[in-house]
Amino acid sequence: MANETPRTPVQTTGHVWDGDLQEYNNPLPAWWIYGFYITVTFAVIYWIIYPSWPFGKSFLPGVSKVTYVNAEGQEETWHWNTRAKLLKETQDAAAMQKPYYDKIASLPYDKVTKDPELSSFVLSAGKAIFSDNCAPCHQAGGQGKVGHFPNLTDDDWLYGGSFDKISETIHKGRRGYMPPFAEALEPTQVDALANYVLSLSGQKVDAAKAAEGNKLFHSQAAACYYCHGDNAKGRPIIGSANLTDKVWLWADVPGAKDDAAKVAAVKQVINNGLNRGVMPAWEGRLKPEQIKLLTVYVHELGGGK
Repeated sequence: MANETPRTPVQTTGHVWDGDLQEYNNPLPAWWIYGFYITVTFAVIYWIIYPSWPFGKSFLPGVSKVTYVNAEGQEETWHWNTRAKLLKETQDAAAMQKPYYDKIASLPYDKVTKDPELSSFVLSAGKAIFSDNCAPCHQAGGQGKVGHFPNLTDDDWLYGGSFDKISETIHKGRRGYMPPFAEALEPTQVDALANYVLSLSGQKVDAAKAAEGNKLFHSQAAACYYCHGDNAKGRPIIGSANLTDKVWLWADVPGAKDDAAKVAAVKQVINNGLNRGVMPAWEGRLKPEQIKLLTVYVHELGGGK
């Protein structure tokens, strides 16, 4: 015990309870104290710069200002707030994009696609426009939805997939229509037509019914060839579908579990017809340069011609 190191007396506050219960004086670390002071200082500065405390029927607006152009085209300065900040950032972004839009507007479509810088801009800006206006129907990637909206990533186009046709579609919109045949044809005739239509794309069908459907397809009774053509490849001028490929928009043949379900899916379309192939016109909703950029973007999704 002779070599025991003497203990350093512990500092106390001087308060004693029950004779020997004392309160030690352990101050907070210096880094914690300084950190606390810094946070308090930051809070005070923040309250001065940005909107903060309620004050009467209003609030302290802060000294920070945001300048932007209002709806009347006049420059307006307002205290900092998220709405003004968004307007400012949106206008700054538009100013940065304007040279690209001007260049796209002045060039033919093929030259836009061959310019690496413009192609990169089309990919980024076009994706934003597509997401805001087109994706609710055609899905984020443009893959569409069977029974509702066309797939824009394949090479099957109801009205044509050239730059001019895509632009026309976006500008004017489309309204597809097919009359219902449930009352005009007998159930056996509808069944025969469905088998013939499926046979055109190599599906497994009843050969006898398909042969009967072939005659009916090209007859005056059903007159399917009026719209779909003698070769059943469709007519882009009216947006009638090509029935010879394996692309299905209205009848969910790919999702059918068996051959009978495929026939039923096609029969449903023949019986009920179609009156939901409606796309709104975007002329007047989007600026001309936005429609041109969107035209290039859709064309470059993979299916443009």
